[in-house]
Amino acid sequence: MNKTDNFGFKHKSGILMPVSSLPSKYGIGDFGKEAYKFVNFLKECRQKCWQVLPLVQTSYGDSPYQSPASASLNPYFIDPDTLVLKKLLTKEEAKALADTSPRVDYGRLFFTRYEALRVAFSRFSPDNTYRSFLKREASWVKDYALFMALKVKNSYRPWYEWDESEKDFEKAKAKADLLRDECDFWLWVQYEADAEWRALKAYAKKNRIILIGDMPIYVAHDSLDVWSSPEDFLLDEDFNPRFVAGCPPDAYAEDGQLWGNPIYDWDKMKNDGFSWWLDRVGRSFRLYDILRIDHFRGFASYWQIPYGDENARRGSWIAAPGKELFAAVRASYPKARIIAEDLGFITDDVRELLAYTGFPGMKLLQFAFFSPDSEYLPKNYTTENCVVYTGSHDSECTKSWAAALKGDEKKLFLSETKKQKGEAKTDALIRLAMQSSGNLTVIPIQDYLGLTNAEGRMNTPSVAMGNWTFRVSPRFASEKFKNKILSITKKSKRNT
Repeated sequence: MNKTDNFGFKHKSGILMPVSSLPSKYGIGDFGKEAYKFVNFLKECRQKCWQVLPLVQTSYGDSPYQSPASASLNPYFIDPDTLVLKKLLTKEEAKALADTSPRVDYGRLFFTRYEALRVAFSRFSPDNTYRSFLKREASWVKDYALFMALKVKNSYRPWYEWDESEKDFEKAKAKADLLRDECDFWLWVQYEADAEWRALKAYAKKNRIILIGDMPIYVAHDSLDVWSSPEDFLLDEDFNPRFVAGCPPDAYAEDGQLWGNPIYDWDKMKNDGFSWWLDRVGRSFRLYDILRIDHFRGFASYWQIPYGDENARRGSWIAAPGKELFAAVRASYPKARIIAEDLGFITDDVRELLAYTGFPGMKLLQFAFFSPDSEYLPKNYTTENCVVYTGSHDSECTKSWAAALKGDEKKLFLSETKKQKGEAKTDALIRLAMQSSGNLTVIPIQDYLGLTNAEGRMNTPSVAMGNWTFRVSPRFASEKFKNKILSITKKSKRNT
């Protein structure tokens, strides 16, 4: 395999900006005019890429990494102003959704946005574009609609707590006609979100901005994915997981991390040619230009924990057929551009898989200063085939991280960044990333803004609630801010 083409470009840069964090007068970022303005902003700053977090529908806990449907788009990203233009909402109905809170309030969204979407749907008339969408996304969208209709019928309880005739997917399909109106609503929700995203994607392409998406390795137990394909997961006769995913104990978590996602039945998936994965990757490349695959190391070997354990200590490493999977992906999608999130506990089998695929890995600079020999230090890079970040959506904001540096780590940071007089530590780290040999550098918007954890942290791993709420100020894109990014980009000779 080992095919590397540097994405078709070299020495470029981009910004990590979650769609949910975009400015909006409706309580959460969406696919509306502020997203188009951000594309313009990227172009004016000479950026090449816009990286987003998973665009999927969220559920309890609000995490885009625990979605009820991995192929879905988040209904909250449907723009009320676009619905007004389509005459599906009145201006007054859209105005009633206004929310300028500095943080995303998912509870308020749940109780207001779906009500408005139902009003919009009541005025919608199917056309050929809608029918084309249903045909294009036939592999999942009707099953999704039935799943959500049954969710509503069962007061949003997990599918494995439903009646026997409903938690069994094959039996449940017989109820689709009885729930036709509710199913049609959820079909329209996904159609509208898809139409708005595709229009935004076309605008980005017109302006030569490349969209980087994000695919979590695992799916939630309470999801369409597991409900509709239980045979692809290691479940018992009651549809409970036999094992769940997580990470082993380390210096950051003495009990490890217990994620709770069901484990794939890799033998079954391998035997049927990885059809479930090929469908999932295919959907991703209908949405994005480049795909970042989360927790890449889990495709080499994964930490498997007995179901019911209170922590991750009793887990064990199990080999996964990553080479066979990605050979199948390459055969089906020969032009696929993929970033491997190769962070965490990295072993020889992970390095071997990364080399086999030829995918660029990630270099997180917040990991770089524990040792002068760190593979994350730019001076130690052995290839340009990598993507360099100051931090990620799971990291501290660099301003808070840098303020806490001490001892040898702080000395190494100052030595390697060669921090200039009057320069903030955050900007020094950004400069180091941008001047590195990495083929692509992606900077989180919070770091360009110089925010602290209290102001801008997106997610704190192992903390179940209160994450994913960060929003930028409506006035973040000032000329001064734009010129700052443009100056850094020009000096690093990226995007030239």
